[in-house]
Amino acid sequence: MIEAASRLTSVAEQLLGAPLPMRIRAWDGSQSGPPGAPTLVVRNRRALRRLLWKPGELGLARAWVAGDLEIEGDLYAALDIVAGLVWERGGGGRSLVQALREPEVRAAVRELVKLAGPPLPPAPPREEVRRNRHLHTRHSDRRAISHHYDVGNDFYEIVLGPSMVYSCAYWQESGTLESAQWDKLELISRKLGLRPGQRLLDVGCGWGSMAIHAAREHGVSVVGVTLSQEQAAYARKRVADEGLTDRVEIRVQDYRDVGDGPYDAISSIGMAEHVGSERYFEYATALYALLRPGGRFLNHQIARRPQRDETTYRVDEFIDAYVFPDGELAPIGTTVTQLERAGFEVRDVESIREHYALTLRRWVTRLEADWARAARLAGPGRARVWRLYMAACALAFEGNRIGVNQVLAVRTPESGASGLPLRTRTWGG
Repeated sequence: MIEAASRLTSVAEQLLGAPLPMRIRAWDGSQSGPPGAPTLVVRNRRALRRLLWKPGELGLARAWVAGDLEIEGDLYAALDIVAGLVWERGGGGRSLVQALREPEVRAAVRELVKLAGPPLPPAPPREEVRRNRHLHTRHSDRRAISHHYDVGNDFYEIVLGPSMVYSCAYWQESGTLESAQWDKLELISRKLGLRPGQRLLDVGCGWGSMAIHAAREHGVSVVGVTLSQEQAAYARKRVADEGLTDRVEIRVQDYRDVGDGPYDAISSIGMAEHVGSERYFEYATALYALLRPGGRFLNHQIARRPQRDETTYRVDEFIDAYVFPDGELAPIGTTVTQLERAGFEVRDVESIREHYALTLRRWVTRLEADWARAARLAGPGRARVWRLYMAACALAFEGNRIGVNQVLAVRTPESGASGLPLRTRTWGG
């Protein structure tokens, strides 16, 4: 009888159209593949059933989250290899769909069906979220934000470190995660031209880091809004500990319900990805209305690459089901257009794509270093979700499949005086 690992390797190589550059260890203890390569551990037959019932990314994600699959060795190298079975990046340049048209590949899959055992679909892991039927209502947005951010502040402290900033840091040639996050907050403050006595609205304020930085370092009064109860409680305690309660107010509030403008400046850092394409113009218009004439808006947002046919764009299955329910990415050109349609004058666009890859790798390192406690706090499945998505996203940023941009826009008054300096790139230091 052929060992399970050898049979799995044979099927994988048929799908790839090339030798599999990683090892496989199966539930029966058998191993196959090049020595020293990253190892895909298939813990049970249920992993195969998950892949057969949901071929591609979501099936792999379910098996990973449930603990049916594991990777030993270099996680990043292994993810790059596994991606070849999902995306159109196989060793022979074929996608899974293309490979399945070939008789020998279909025969290999039939062999996989026999190996998988009883043909019953396993239930999805409990960490999986069903997609909302009505996207980006106030109720659905609260539900989506709660799923992602109300994992537990102690868990996020492990991943993010003392800065508690959950967005791309701004790196020098050397430095710590904390110093890079401080530099990012300072970069945004300089772009917004924050001065004592001004009012700043921080949309999607997270655990309060931007609000605290702006008040402490630049003397502004800040209103931070979030839909996460856990974030708000944590941020309020930090504000009190810093002695800034007279200058910083943290609200559990939808940005669409903020009605106490005008503000001198607005920051939105890693929040607009949750807005959705159908609501983006509403988002931009609402923030435009909250700014005084001459006020500045800094939008820090992840972007995807544009497609030749935008009608074929679909939300990433794994991210939607386990990480950011209802989140959507747009090309940077689309974002700029929507901001301009709302009335903004876009003055600066800065891509910091490579900075996010560095940030994500640091977060993964922190998570892995305190894995037992993280799994205890958030649950093993949720901890596996975060490890997979952060590592996969690091590779996506490095490979230019996604990017991140800071867009500085102004509500320029009718006089045309934007209030910006002639040389706007002096803020980077």
